Amino acid sequence: MSAKAELTISFLLVGGGIAGLACAIALRRVGHHVVVLEQSSDPGISKMSHGGIRLPPNVSKILFHWGLEHDLRQLSITSSVMEVEIYETGEFIGIHQWKEEVLREIGGEFLFLHHAGLRKVLYDAAIAAGAEVHAGATVVSVSGDGPHVTLTTGETLLADVIIGADGCSSVVQRAIVGKHIFNAAPCHSLFYSATVPGALMRADPQLAPFFKSPVETAFMWLGNNRSAVAFRMGGKDEFALHLWVPPRQKGLSDDACWGEGLGLEEMQQQLGECEPRLLKMTQLATVHACVQVKMVLPMEDWVDKHGRMVIIGEAAHPLPAGSLQGSAMAVEDAATLAKLFSHLREDRCAIVMHTEQHGLHFQTMPAGPQQEQRNQEMRAWTAQGKSVFGISEAFEQWSQLKELCVYDADDEADDWWFTWGLLCERAKQRLLDMEADMKIARLRSLRVRV
Repeated sequence: MSAKAELTISFLLVGGGIAGLACAIALRRVGHHVVVLEQSSDPGISKMSHGGIRLPPNVSKILFHWGLEHDLRQLSITSSVMEVEIYETGEFIGIHQWKEEVLREIGGEFLFLHHAGLRKVLYDAAIAAGAEVHAGATVVSVSGDGPHVTLTTGETLLADVIIGADGCSSVVQRAIVGKHIFNAAPCHSLFYSATVPGALMRADPQLAPFFKSPVETAFMWLGNNRSAVAFRMGGKDEFALHLWVPPRQKGLSDDACWGEGLGLEEMQQQLGECEPRLLKMTQLATVHACVQVKMVLPMEDWVDKHGRMVIIGEAAHPLPAGSLQGSAMAVEDAATLAKLFSHLREDRCAIVMHTEQHGLHFQTMPAGPQQEQRNQEMRAWTAQGKSVFGISEAFEQWSQLKELCVYDADDEADDWWFTWGLLCERAKQRLLDMEADMKIARLRSLRVRV
């Protein structure tokens, strides 16, 4: 259990998604007062929480440390293998397997589960920890000057600190930096999140082999400006399907949307040339989200001028939609914020944003000499019985991913505190002591003169 803070602080968290709930847990673990404001009603939250999510080791180990391992394992599947195919043809390129010793070094595991399952685990944990979560509370304005938020009802809520965990189109972000960073960026591609019933896949001779791998496996397709990732999820017998396709195709909309009943036909029109198994999966799928993918530069300001408002998760660093590290960054922010957020995250977040953006470029590389060289090198490594990600560019990607997964937000916060935080506190105390000594000396001098 984390050490309790000496001073209890009142926090208002704007946003009750993964970032907001994780932050509520982390802050309650150290004894602070937390109120979470979520604009969606309970049914609205459920509608937006479907689809699959991948948790890399750097986030699963934090959640395990928070005591959530049992609940997560009930709802997830553990995987350590990635199989790579060509998007247009289905040609097998090779596999990459995370070795057991590497995962032991990292201290976590790759978990695949439903987004709704993860949110429920975090929600239940936040409530059990003593956080207040208000659904249907829409924030229209925020201020760090005498920190307060105003709701659509006209009600004003006060706090010591306001945390913006309200996504890439954040109200708190706009108050801090003066604009919506995500909304201003151009659309790079579209991301679709869908699910396919496992029973329907097993009944199809072409799709049944996805369930027969000796080791639980995720699948990645590399294509011409397109890519796909598919993986089995725990908790419910379904396969998750993530697709990245070009934007602004004739007659189709690029607007982001969530919920049941999204256009399956529209998603299929966006597929372009793809292998038969992918096409079949989309024909059996339910689409849960269509989101714009944008490449956003790291933000310089996460804290307002008063030092009383801060943004975390997608509000602070909007990664490309569908990124492996998306949920991880939100939970890492939460874990670090509970200790020393503002001192520790800038470099880490810039590295993650660069890695995820470069990774999506690698997956969706346009047809041409560079793509062909990538594929030929991956085929050669597979022929030698080696990891498909042993080639120069792919090796760089997976080396960076390994470094991201080794990261431990709690340890980093503790290391900073013991190395620099205590030194700063001692320096401040020494300065206060010096000022006190000087005041005493001046008083003595005045008495001598009198």
